[in-house]
Amino acid sequence: MAEPAGVIGFPAKPGLRAALADWQAWLEHERRASPHTLDAYRRDLTRFLAFLSTHLGGLPDLSDLAALRTADFRAWLAARAAADLSRPSNARALSVVRGFFRWAARAELIENPALATLRTPKLPRAVPKALAADEAEETLGLAEDLAATPWIGKRDTAVLALLYGCGLRIGEALSLTRGEAPAPGQEAISVTGKGRKQRYVPLLPAVIAAIQDYLAACPLPLPPDGPLFVGARGKALGARRIQARMAEVRAGLGLPATATPHALRHSFATHLLAGGGDLRAIQELLGHASLSTTQRYTEVDVAGLLSVYDRAHPRARR
Repeated sequence: MAEPAGVIGFPAKPGLRAALADWQAWLEHERRASPHTLDAYRRDLTRFLAFLSTHLGGLPDLSDLAALRTADFRAWLAARAAADLSRPSNARALSVVRGFFRWAARAELIENPALATLRTPKLPRAVPKALAADEAEETLGLAEDLAATPWIGKRDTAVLALLYGCGLRIGEALSLTRGEAPAPGQEAISVTGKGRKQRYVPLLPAVIAAIQDYLAACPLPLPPDGPLFVGARGKALGARRIQARMAEVRAGLGLPATATPHALRHSFATHLLAGGGDLRAIQELLGHASLSTTQRYTEVDVAGLLSVYDRAHPRARR
């Protein structure tokens, strides 16, 4: 049986590659990890195994993983730090490696208690950086103007409208099929988020109009079960194209580097909260599994929240 394409590149001996194939299958089918997550995990494990190949002097196998000491794991983290990889990147890579070792222990393949002695790199508390309301509106307008081809400009505007108007992740917007495109008058859209969990998000008329403008202008065939958003050659649109467009918008409007496509999703949540939106409702709209993730937005616009408090709390003006 041929190995999955993503496993062939792993620098490891056959026994470990077979275990990695089973682990990836478990992630995909049991944990329902997205293709983006699978790619990220694969990259982190590849780099870890590549380090071990140099560190141990040959391709690692399961027995080598079982014999790793705390000093070996620390050497790997030190090598990542020396390569100027960020603390969030190192923390994620350590989490991925730990996840594989936990899975391997449950599968009764290997046991290695050394990982338990490592501390995850301490991370600064990240507060989302939202755009101002006028900046978000200008972003959507300029995205269309910057494109050399009108239909591509309308396409990029429609994607960004889903991020700001519905709070979608960029992967969620780009995974929509043509058959899932909202029609005029539609009130909500079904979105498949992390862990393949579905949620319903209300639709603004402006979002529907942006998508309909794109559909009317797109010269390429869009079958119902195919991607809603496509590139110039008709293939599924990738996130990097939207990120590149957002970089052009940043330059045109003089926005900071934090003005990314994901910042539009932050802006959606922040502006709802500043306008008096309920935190639990915003959690549902964003598809956050934990309310603590959504609570980060309470740190973004204190002045706006105080204004809402003054308007809404019965004792605020006494």
